Amino acid sequence: MGGGGGHYSFDDLGDIERLAKKEISKASEAVKRNVFICFSRHDLNEVNLLRGQAKSEKNDFEFSDRSVKVPFNSENADYIKRGIREKIDQASVTIVYLTDNSAKSQWVKWEIEESLRKGKGVIGVYQGIKPPSKLPSVFKEHKLKVVKWSHQELSNAIEKASQKR
Repeated sequence: MGGGGGHYSFDDLGDIERLAKKEISKASEAVKRNVFICFSRHDLNEVNLLRGQAKSEKNDFEFSDRSVKVPFNSENADYIKRGIREKIDQASVTIVYLTDNSAKSQWVKWEIEESLRKGKGVIGVYQGIKPPSKLPSVFKEHKLKVVKWSHQELSNAIEKASQKR
């Protein structure tokens, strides 16, 4: 009589385990998002903290930072915009670090508008109990989401913003 009794050999179980690990690894990679962090140059230290937290192995919050790490060594606005556009193109979501400085920055406003023009998801993030009293004007115009700087809130907002693209 034929055998189909539903029994697995140790070799079969090893294959199943390898396949499951591969699928889990793929799912983990799918959660990682490419982001562009938009901020005023006056807020670089705080933004570097955000970057550091995203690299921490102790949380499930993870993204690939595609933003500018070192300011462009140029006074040529067209050259700077071209470099920033390349970074925005590599991202699926733009995170705007919201402070009084970012609300006043023409570069922040331009980066947000450029991100929106390119169809990127855009969210704002702030430190502290409540958002700054002044936000970049495009936040109100486009009804952009603002979240507190917490792993869970930011992670959820990035995921939602990436799906809206």
